[in-house]
Amino acid sequence: MDKSNKLDARMIEDILVRMERMEKKLDCLLARMEGVEVPEETSAEPVSGGFSHKESMFRFIRAAAARMKRLGKERTGETYLAALRSFSRFRNGKDVPIGGIDSDMIRRYEVYLAGRGVCKNTISFYMRILRAVYNRAVEDGLAEQRFPFRHVYTSVDKTVKRAIPLEGIRRIKELDFRSRPALAWARDMFLFSFYTRGMSFVDMAYLRKGNLDGGLLSYTRRKTGQRLTIKWEKCMQDIVDRYACVNSVYLLPILVGPEGSERRQYQNALHLVNRRLKTVSRLAGLGMCLSMYVARHSWASIARYKNVPLSIISEGMGHDSEATTQIYLMSLDNSLIDRANRIILNDLDH
Repeated sequence: MDKSNKLDARMIEDILVRMERMEKKLDCLLARMEGVEVPEETSAEPVSGGFSHKESMFRFIRAAAARMKRLGKERTGETYLAALRSFSRFRNGKDVPIGGIDSDMIRRYEVYLAGRGVCKNTISFYMRILRAVYNRAVEDGLAEQRFPFRHVYTSVDKTVKRAIPLEGIRRIKELDFRSRPALAWARDMFLFSFYTRGMSFVDMAYLRKGNLDGGLLSYTRRKTGQRLTIKWEKCMQDIVDRYACVNSVYLLPILVGPEGSERRQYQNALHLVNRRLKTVSRLAGLGMCLSMYVARHSWASIARYKNVPLSIISEGMGHDSEATTQIYLMSLDNSLIDRANRIILNDLDH
């Protein structure tokens, strides 16, 4: 390589370093604009990319969350901040350099979570987020890879049954809430999700009247970007008619506030409807915690119970693979096996 090529290489490297520094400053600025507190101090010696081995773990997570939101991945950004809040409570609010994260600290964090009754899947959820952030920090030269998460649980445990049978759906539908409109609204949002093949609440919230055309409801899943089309049925129309608002562009009464606050409205509405569904469950005598997510699980489980092929259920729910659908159906498959076993044992007695 001649002298001019070496000079060009140095210039390119210098430009890349400056660009990384600018990106970091931009992340911090965006975090502050979104109301996230970002510490000012950067006292350590810089390493590659203008970063530091004493870079704040808390600040790095906040910046990563801000970056996700800037890329339109708001839910991912929110999960980063949820993990940060949990880890910060474990640390009593005391920050730690990313380079100071080690296996002992992470194992103590796992014990801390378990001691507070946090379920295994939630522990795994926090650990996987922190591991992803840590690995990004390693890539950025902020820490040496010491694999601090190798001894903690990061898998997904088989969840308890979160589906109800068709009889349970029928009981919910038949509840008389004429004098309790708040519970009626929560019940109707649950039923609308079930009627529409387990549509997620966020997709329901953003449904516009224009999504309904020619007897078909078409929408794009916000989670996967997949386009789905559902045949419009009378039971769906009955719910829409019950809450019809001429001045709204939305199909359902979930986003009703000023423009620009849709995300917060959706989150508040989801918390509200899930809280009310607990009362609905009690009044229906279901003996389980009811939530909007149960509607999605229930549709999949009931469809499987009716011998609908897995491929059709997967397509109907907008899953990107049948493996995802299978997670929903684990508990149902066991019940089918138990039913088959009962038939065999009954035949044995006759």
